[in-house]
Amino acid sequence: VVCETVVPLEDPIITETTSTLQEWGVLWKQLYVKHKVDLFHKLRHVMNELIDLRRQLIQGHLAQDQTREIKRHITVRLDWGNEHLGLDLVPRKEFEMVDQDHISVSELYKLRHGDGCHVPVQHHLFINLKSFTYNTISEDADVFFSLYDTRDNKQIRSLHAQSTLYTHTGHTQKGHIHTQDIFTHPIHEHVKEHDLSSKDLKRDLYIVTHVIRTANALLFLLLRPYGCAVLAMSDVFHTITDLKEEKDFVLKVYTCNNENEWFQIHENIIRKSSTKYSAPSTNYGLIISLQLLRGELDQIRRENQAVFSRALAITRKLGFPDVIMPGDTRNDLYLTLERGDFERGGKSVQKNIEVTVYVLYADGDTLKDCISLGSGEPNTSEHRSFVLYHNNSPRWSEMIKLPIPIDRFRGSHLRFEFRHCSTKDKGEKKLFGFAFTPLMREDGTTLSDESHELYVYKCDENTTFSNQGLYLSMPCCKEDFNSCPNLPSTLPFQRNPKETFWVSTQLCSTKLTQNVDLLALLNWKAHPDKVLDILGQLRHINGEEIVKFLRDVLDTLFCLLDDNTDKYGPLVFQSLVFIINLLRDSRFYHFRPVMEAYIQNHFAGALAYKELIRCLKWYMDRSAEVVRQDHIQEAMRALEYLLKFIVQSRILYSRATCGMEEELFRASIQELFQSIRFVLSLDSRSSETLVFTQAALLNSFPDIFDELLQMFTVQEVAEYVRGTLGSMPSTVDIGQSMDVVKLQSIARTVESRLFFFPESRSILLPVVLHHIHLHLRQQRELLICSGILTSIFSIINTSSSVQEEVEMMVESLLDVLLQTLLSIMSKSQSLETARGQRCPQCTAEITVRDSPLLHYMKKIMFCNAWNLTDMEVFLPVQGEYVSTLLSLLRQMTEVHFHHLLNNFHSKEELKEFLLKIFCVFRNLMKLTIFPRDWSVMRLLTSHVIVVTTQYLSPALHKNFSEADFDFKVWNSFFSLTVLYINQPSLQLEPLTQAKRKKVLDKYGDMRVMMAYELFSMWQKLGENKPHFIPGMMGPFLGVTLVPQSEVRNIMIPIFHDMMDWEQRQNGNFKLVEAELMDKLESMVSDGKGDGNHRELFGLLLFVCSLLEKIEQETWRETGISFVTSVTRLMERLLDYRECMKGDEMENKKIGGSSNLMNFYKSEMNKEEMYIRYIHKLCDLHLQHFCIESSVSVSFQCWEYGISLCRELAFQYETLYDYQSLSWIRKMEAAYYDNIIEQQRIEPEFFRMGFYGRKFPFFLRNKEFVCRGYDYERLEDFQQRMLGEFPQAIAMQHPNQPDDALLQSDAQYLQIYAVTPVSDITDVPQLERVPERIKSFYRINNVTRFHYDRPFHKGPKDRENEFRSLWIERTTLILSRPLPGISRWAEVERRELVEVSPLENAIYVVENKTQELRTLISQYQHRQHHGNINPLSMLLNGVIDAAVNGGIARYQEAFFDKEYINSQPEDTERIAQLNDLMQEQVHILGVGLAVHEKLVHPEMRPLHKKLIDQFHMMRAGLHQVSGSTCSSVCVCVRVRVQSVCFIFQPSPSSSSLSSIRSTSSQIINSAPSSARVSVYPVFISGSLVSIQSTAGPSYPPPSLPQALRPYRIKPNTTGR
Repeated sequence: VVCETVVPLEDPIITETTSTLQEWGVLWKQLYVKHKVDLFHKLRHVMNELIDLRRQLIQGHLAQDQTREIKRHITVRLDWGNEHLGLDLVPRKEFEMVDQDHISVSELYKLRHGDGCHVPVQHHLFINLKSFTYNTISEDADVFFSLYDTRDNKQIRSLHAQSTLYTHTGHTQKGHIHTQDIFTHPIHEHVKEHDLSSKDLKRDLYIVTHVIRTANALLFLLLRPYGCAVLAMSDVFHTITDLKEEKDFVLKVYTCNNENEWFQIHENIIRKSSTKYSAPSTNYGLIISLQLLRGELDQIRRENQAVFSRALAITRKLGFPDVIMPGDTRNDLYLTLERGDFERGGKSVQKNIEVTVYVLYADGDTLKDCISLGSGEPNTSEHRSFVLYHNNSPRWSEMIKLPIPIDRFRGSHLRFEFRHCSTKDKGEKKLFGFAFTPLMREDGTTLSDESHELYVYKCDENTTFSNQGLYLSMPCCKEDFNSCPNLPSTLPFQRNPKETFWVSTQLCSTKLTQNVDLLALLNWKAHPDKVLDILGQLRHINGEEIVKFLRDVLDTLFCLLDDNTDKYGPLVFQSLVFIINLLRDSRFYHFRPVMEAYIQNHFAGALAYKELIRCLKWYMDRSAEVVRQDHIQEAMRALEYLLKFIVQSRILYSRATCGMEEELFRASIQELFQSIRFVLSLDSRSSETLVFTQAALLNSFPDIFDELLQMFTVQEVAEYVRGTLGSMPSTVDIGQSMDVVKLQSIARTVESRLFFFPESRSILLPVVLHHIHLHLRQQRELLICSGILTSIFSIINTSSSVQEEVEMMVESLLDVLLQTLLSIMSKSQSLETARGQRCPQCTAEITVRDSPLLHYMKKIMFCNAWNLTDMEVFLPVQGEYVSTLLSLLRQMTEVHFHHLLNNFHSKEELKEFLLKIFCVFRNLMKLTIFPRDWSVMRLLTSHVIVVTTQYLSPALHKNFSEADFDFKVWNSFFSLTVLYINQPSLQLEPLTQAKRKKVLDKYGDMRVMMAYELFSMWQKLGENKPHFIPGMMGPFLGVTLVPQSEVRNIMIPIFHDMMDWEQRQNGNFKLVEAELMDKLESMVSDGKGDGNHRELFGLLLFVCSLLEKIEQETWRETGISFVTSVTRLMERLLDYRECMKGDEMENKKIGGSSNLMNFYKSEMNKEEMYIRYIHKLCDLHLQHFCIESSVSVSFQCWEYGISLCRELAFQYETLYDYQSLSWIRKMEAAYYDNIIEQQRIEPEFFRMGFYGRKFPFFLRNKEFVCRGYDYERLEDFQQRMLGEFPQAIAMQHPNQPDDALLQSDAQYLQIYAVTPVSDITDVPQLERVPERIKSFYRINNVTRFHYDRPFHKGPKDRENEFRSLWIERTTLILSRPLPGISRWAEVERRELVEVSPLENAIYVVENKTQELRTLISQYQHRQHHGNINPLSMLLNGVIDAAVNGGIARYQEAFFDKEYINSQPEDTERIAQLNDLMQEQVHILGVGLAVHEKLVHPEMRPLHKKLIDQFHMMRAGLHQVSGSTCSSVCVCVRVRVQSVCFIFQPSPSSSSLSSIRSTSSQIINSAPSSARVSVYPVFISGSLVSIQSTAGPSYPPPSLPQALRPYRIKPNTTGR
């Protein structure tokens, strides 16, 4: 059937998101069930985000950049969720899942472990001033923002925002400004802070806000400092966790305590110097919102159009950004008014000084709009500083920006006018001095970036500055004064020597410089005679100045070269090399795009290539002669850009001359490569300087390929490169450092564009493989070699017609690759512990230029610096070499394998190869090469292995079978197949249906493929099969554990074959059986029990199938016996595995362990296994701390401890260890005290029946008796058992189940209470032994338990049903006594007897009497701490039942003359019943006496009622008993355990006084047990039976066997 392939039209990201959300939805609900609340809420949030992002993608209204960003967000969230949910890793490339069929295994590996390039990203801070409320300002205010770096104590951003608050007079309410009422427009100031580099973000930055108020001083306005606010950027970064997230921040505005400290108020706030500033009394202050954006500014404009549509101010950095591109012009001068010192001038108080700043041109005109107070505000022509009151030494630290046009810079100057602002009645400003400074010196340089001390000249309000030449001729500062020696004696203005003024400047200009030498170079035509000196000084110019004017400098150099090549050529070449190497510095690395743009768009030196080639060749040829080679090494490092200039120059020349001198150019390039090969061929072992020269050349060599491809064909360039790489010496002839550089050059050659061309790759690949082969043979530089191979396979996988290249790689690399992997794998485990000591630089960030190969090279170089060996860096490359091997094997076709296997010269070589590759494959499955969540890589690895094995197995059969049989190779093959089939990554059953289908559709079931290969090779063994019997029995058995029916069916003939060969050779299966048993036990030998039992159950099915095949053999009986033993062992192993699950109850765990332990002892006769499981059972007991874990001393079983103490005492006494003897005797005494003094709770016992096939084997269709916990009653026990077996159905009747129920596929649980029957014959029988001592022996070491079922034999007596009420008593005999190693014991057999109505009545009355005696004794000993409710309930139950029926019904039934005459054989029992009734009456009397002493006054009415009913009961009993006793006997001597007394039939007194007087003689023991009794009682006119919660005491020895204690169920039938 031909089916069409459906390809969805929607974006793959949308498809993946949809399927992932569906899968997460199921797992998300399970998180809630498993109480993983935190992950539950996080995942819900992520799922909602994914749904929203998916919706945006589906709508399709996004730009390309926005779509890309959304896909990035989606993939980040998908990967996060998959990781936290334990799902598989999804390999991605460009946000989309990759198809492993279209990339190499090495490239797939790099998708997870490859180190990407880290490109610096610009950051932008968006600030939105939302409101500013204050309560002490009644004037307008300006708010200035700046970014401040505390480490450098300077601003890295200009004062970048000004927001003027316009107020309406009289509209302030307690100083609080309402936005909608006070302002004529909203106070929303938008500030954009851009080009924040990663370096800036790592600084200790603060947002500093200064508030300057505008004070109204009568006739003029003054700017006055008000307050300052500070916000740490670290707090911002911690709060804003997601890009583009906008958060609000509240900034408190602090005021300065002393205006002299205003200039550093922000530093005081940051340092928390609270004595120097005052906090606001309320929370008034600034509210701003911040948002962190990332990326290029143009991209951000497109993505945030709504933000940029508003009035947005862009603030640039104080200084240049990291990269200055051509055309990026800037000409800003930042001026800071620092401080001044002024005289008082005869004033009584100090002055209020205001500084006015003007920018004036040479003609005296003020430059308009050349002063900026902050970004976003319109420029002004003058600036007035704020005023510090009464301060002759003010410190302002006020910065402004002067954006002066470049054409107006020369000749312009700054003038500073100083005025005293009087606050008296006149309210005027008086000019008293001025200062000035030109912006550019006479030599053409601008003001230096430093602080300048300016002279202050006197003047007054009448002074005019119409002729600026008057003061410009005067010195402005000390340096200016020193440079003007011929000053006139009289000046237009007089300088006050005691007054000075300080300002500082910082220039940020792409056209102006402060360096004299650079200016001289740019203006060389003015001084042509000094050109040589100027070029010599170029190296001493600051690099920042050179890169700032890079284009102008380069134009100047090539202009000089064109002007006079012979004269200036060498110096221009040196200068060009210096500039190129300057760009290699990390500080200026980002100026390389400027150089690239210059070469492509601005360079015009068409003749420069000739001189550049000549100089470059001259340098190389001198490398063998010169001792100092610094200048040669610099030229080698600059090779890339020198070739760029050469090629571009030749292109310009060829374009201008229509290709003239082409042959000359080619010849010069050929000669240049000869010089390159000459340098590399030199022996550098004796010359360290030559090593550095060769290293510099090799590092730069791969960078010239692209330039050469512009001028030559691919084959020509490849030949140049091959000759150069071939000229390098071998690894033996060079040192390790040079070896690393050589491999680095090869690596970059492989990564270059040249290697991607098939015609060039066929030329270069042999020489590359040659070097790789040499290094792998010597185990050197494995990190870099693995990276080179990874790159090669990534290229080959995407190319077509690569058969010859793959053949070349197989011949050169396969064998050495296997050897390398074996060496790495053998060290991986031992080196795992040393990973924490690796060089920390191995994980350092790599710059943008570094590829993954260079990353590896840096790792190895750093590790060598740490004196680490190659073997210690094997672990990081283990995955690299595995992926490389898999890539090679995946590329190999049948032709390649055929050629490989036929090229071995001998069978020994073939054998060695097969052993190597089988060993590597086995290690791949043993070691954790790839993470468990990387199923794509694991499945791909398995597919490569099975395909390779299929290609190799014919060679194994052909060369190593029959007479040439080799056990080692065959055993290696079988071990590989077993490991392969049992791989966890290939087990498809636990996977979801969708994932299982996806794997099967792509690869099929690879376990079946390998199983067929195993079966095929087993059949080809022929007569050599016995070599693997029984050795391979265990491994093959592991294969049958795979829950795949087809794999099991494949293995059945193999097992049958092994058994047949064993039978033929030895006549039995002893070896096979022993091996099989050991293998089964080893699966659970660790006692973990947390695996899935399905594998063992699958093995059971396998054995059943094997049994069918055995039926046809002559050795059928022994085979069946063997299979039966295995089956029984597996049944118990299944039980053990199931019971040992972590969440199972201890009863099941102990029961499963005991079952398996006893099986090993009784049926398998394996004592060592029996002992092993005894220890495991002991650990279980200690873990759960149950009574069975230490029945001697734990949980009040002191009687068993006494015997042990005596045994230890005998040993100590024999050894004369009296100290230990004293200690053990004290312990024994303490046990006796505990027995006498402490109350022990008698537990209940319960019979359990487990019916149905769903129960474990050791419980299935069996009965057990369980010892309950303390105070645990029947209902509690039933709930506990149903909790342990949640699937079980509780049976509501005690009847035995039928066969249909026993064979049903369900669980039925039948539980009811049973009574222990002690088997101990030496129970203490002395009269005065306390009941608490006797009771211990009744409930411990018991093997017999019974329970009763009432029934009517014959017709039911309607007048009194107790005459016909019989009891069916079932006795359960256990296989071992309780308590034991478990709370459970299996029922071994049953015994059934019937108890007559009279015997039942005797037993019931006796039980109730014993219960009364026990409870009354406890209250006499004050053991119930004042709570008499149990006694009241028991007395009421007996007395009230007797009045309303009770024992009176027994009297009617058995004391009737007709009954006595008809049953003469019961005469003795009737008398015994009568005596027991009388005894019960007296016990009741004693109980009432005790009750009277303890009863609460509120319960007196109940007590009185009990006494009245007791009199009625006793009177009725005396009346009946008198007539009965006259017929039976006069006096009966009754023996009641510990009391012997003579009871008179007719007491003469009806009072309780006689009872009180004899109470202490009658009651002297108190058993703590409770038993079930049946009493007749009339309810609503009908006779029914009720159950009491009490029970019988130990029976007197005189009672017959039939009157043993018993227990019956409550009467639920209404009888």
